[in-house]
Amino acid sequence: MTTTVDVTGLDTLRGDLWAAVTTRDEIRAADIVLSALDAGTAAEALLLDVIAPVQARVGRAWQAARLSVAQEHAATAIVERVIAALAHHPAHRPEPYEGRVTVACVDQEWHALPARLLTEVLTLRGWKVDFLGAQVPTPHLVSHLHNTRADAVALSSSIATRLPVAHSAITACQAVGVPVLAGGAAFGADGRYARLLGADAWAPDARAAARRLARGIPAPDLAVGRRESDGLDHLADQEYTLVVRARARLVRVVLAHLDRNYAAMANYSVPQRERTAEDVAHIVEFLGVALYTDSDPLFTDFISWTADVLRARGVPARSLRPALDALGAELKDFPRATRMLELACRYLAEAETTDDPRSGAPA
Repeated sequence: MTTTVDVTGLDTLRGDLWAAVTTRDEIRAADIVLSALDAGTAAEALLLDVIAPVQARVGRAWQAARLSVAQEHAATAIVERVIAALAHHPAHRPEPYEGRVTVACVDQEWHALPARLLTEVLTLRGWKVDFLGAQVPTPHLVSHLHNTRADAVALSSSIATRLPVAHSAITACQAVGVPVLAGGAAFGADGRYARLLGADAWAPDARAAARRLARGIPAPDLAVGRRESDGLDHLADQEYTLVVRARARLVRVVLAHLDRNYAAMANYSVPQRERTAEDVAHIVEFLGVALYTDSDPLFTDFISWTADVLRARGVPARSLRPALDALGAELKDFPRATRMLELACRYLAEAETTDDPRSGAPA
C-alpha cells in the first residue's frame, strides 16, 4: 500500500536527492529513493515528482555553468542507476495485463532518460514494455515490431535536430500497422512537430502518455497509406536538402569569415577553435531542421538557448551575430533561410542590451 506525500515531503526528497547526485554519492541517492518507497511513497511519484525534476535541475545547472560537463554526466549516471534500483525493487512489480508497448528513442537520440521514465511508469500501470533504449535505427525498430505484437510504439526525442529521422521512424512504424505516440522536447511543448510529422498521438509527459495509451490509439489504416512528404509541401523548394548537403562547406565558409574579419580568432587555442567549429556546425544543423519543419521559432529558440549558454560562460550573445551574417551572405538566394537568419539576428540585437559591454569577441 502506498501513501500520499505532501508537497513539503516531495520537496525535501528532491533536495536530498539533488545533494546526493551532485556530490556523486550514489549509495546515498539510492537510499533516499528506496527508503521513501519502503515508507509508502508511490513509486510513480518518486519517478516523476522527485527523480525527473532533479534530473531537469541537473540540465539547467549545466546550462547555467554551475555544473561542468563531467559533473552533469556523473549526476545523470547516478540518476539512471537509481531508476534501475527502483525498477528492480520487489515492492513494485505489478501483474502485467495483455497490453504491450515498445518504447524507443529515435535514431541519433542519446537522451534516453525520458523514455526510461515512461517505461517504468507504464510497467507500474501493468503494461508489458519493450524498452529499446537510446538511438534505435529505424530498420531495427521496424524489425522488432514485426517480431512482437505491440499495441503501439512510443517514440522519444529530446533534440530538435532529430526530427527528420523521427519523421522517417513514424512513417515506417505506421507502414507496418503500429500507431505511434510521440513525446519529448523535440516535438515541441505543445506537440506541434508531432502533429506536423503525422504521429498518431502526442503526450507532454509520462502520465499523459500512460493515459493516452490506456484509451487506445487506433492502428493506421494501411489501405489509405501516407507519404512521408505529406504535410511538408514547403520542402519542394529544396532549401532543406541543399543546406544539409552543404553543411560541411557552410561551416568552413563561416570559419573562414571569422578568420578574416576578427583578429581575436588568430589567438584562439586549438580547443577554442574546435568549440567555435562545433558551435557553427550546430547553428547550421538547427537551421536545417528549421527549414525541414518550416519553423522560424525553432531556429530562434535555439539561438536564444545558445546565447544563454554563452552568457553563462562570460561570452556575449552578440558573438553569434558574425556567424549568422556569414551564413546569410552565403544563403542569400534561399528565401526561407534568409527569413530565419534575419529573425535570429533581430533577437540578438534586442538581447545585446543584456550583454556586458566588457565581454569579449566571437564565440
